[in-house]
Amino acid sequence: MAGLLTNFRNTMIVSFLLSLIMIGGYMAHNGTADAIFWQAVFRWMHTFFGILWIGLLYYFNFVQIRKMPEIPAELKPAISKYIAPEALFWFRWAALATWVMGVILAFNRGYLVDAFTLGALSGVAQHTFIGTGMWLATVMFFNVWVFIWPNQKIALGIVDGDADAKAKAGKTAMLFSRINTLLSLPMLVTMTMNQTIFG
Repeated sequence: MAGLLTNFRNTMIVSFLLSLIMIGGYMAHNGTADAIFWQAVFRWMHTFFGILWIGLLYYFNFVQIRKMPEIPAELKPAISKYIAPEALFWFRWAALATWVMGVILAFNRGYLVDAFTLGALSGVAQHTFIGTGMWLATVMFFNVWVFIWPNQKIALGIVDGDADAKAKAGKTAMLFSRINTLLSLPMLVTMTMNQTIFG
C-alpha cells in the first residue's frame, strides 16, 4: 500500500479507476446512459476540476502570496522555479476544464443560452442565478488565461523580462488573482445554492 500511496501518479490512477467503477454502478442502477446519467458525469467532472482550480486559487492567495515576503531570498527560487510553475500548470488547465465542463453541463441540461442571457429570454429566476455564477466563472477563467498566466510567466522568468517588468507582472498577476478570489465566493453561492433552492 505504501508503494501505491508514495507514487502520486499511481494514486490518481487507482482513484480514477475506483471512480469509473462507481460511475458504472450508477449507470447500472440507472439502467442506461441517458441524459440524466451524463448530467451526473458532467457534474462530477465539473466539480472535480472546480475543486482543483479553486483549491489552487486559494493556495496562492491564502498561503503563497501572503507568505512570500517572509521567505528568505535564498529560499525563494524553490517556490518560483519549482512549486509555482507546477501549481500554475494545474491551475490554468483546471480553470479551462471547469469552464468547459460547466458549459457542457448547462447545454446538456438545456439552459445554456437562458443562463448566459441571465434569464432575460426565459424570465426564470433559476437561470438568472446560475447565469450570474456562470458569468462570474467566465470572468475568472478569462482572468486566468489573459492576465494571471501571461504575467506569471514574466514574473517567474519563464518569459524574459528585466527586474521592473517582473515586478510589474507579479503585481498584475496578484491583483487579478485577488479579483478571482473576490469573485469566488459569490460564484460558489450560485453554483451550490442553485441546486438546492431550485432542485
